Amino acid sequence: MNLTVLSVGGSIIAPEKVNTGFLKEFRNAIVDYLEKNKQEKLILVCGGGAPARIWQSAFREARGDINANMQDWIGIKATHLNGMLIKALFSDFCKDELVTDPTIDIPFSGRILVAAGWKPGFSTDTDAVFLAKKFGGKLIINLSNIAKVYTDDPKKNPDAKPIDNISWKEFRNMVGDEWIPGRNTPFDPIASKIAQDEQMKVICADGRDIKNTIAILEGKPFSGTIIGG
Repeated sequence: MNLTVLSVGGSIIAPEKVNTGFLKEFRNAIVDYLEKNKQEKLILVCGGGAPARIWQSAFREARGDINANMQDWIGIKATHLNGMLIKALFSDFCKDELVTDPTIDIPFSGRILVAAGWKPGFSTDTDAVFLAKKFGGKLIINLSNIAKVYTDDPKKNPDAKPIDNISWKEFRNMVGDEWIPGRNTPFDPIASKIAQDEQMKVICADGRDIKNTIAILEGKPFSGTIIGG
């Protein structure tokens, strides 16, 4: 069996509300891919999206002071909600429970395994790397609402340039070594260090372009950024 991990960002599952049109198309495409590729298994790791952002904002507004640990837990629970939705959508391929701790013994009896957030101090990117390591995967496809990694934040710097390929050393120099809840990075620093140590490849791509995602899975030409390849 071949294994690929897809880190499915909350920004495409539920950007403002649940994107049911995207989810329907995504399910159909993934099912078609698995039916054509009988030796493939997928791990889908789900982010928090709007539920995380809205509930964390409500916490900050109602409490006043910021408790980073509790804020992180709220975001984690949002990933569990999205994860249960994705697990239900793929229930005919996903036979095991939603994974919320990537470090324990985990059964993988179906063709798809669905995971979500673990604990404060770790993003779902780190969960994706832990699961890839556990099950022998070397490729993580990081799907978000951003098409490529840029040299800087393109919203703040008009001179920022898209990157097609970047080494782990160069990428980690960009993102640093510290995980900050709510910080927007293409792939989080903790996950990046582990992925580099394990000689994994991460592809960052716009997950809303489902044909592009399938092209990545099939080893065909695609649009995105290769980290560590």
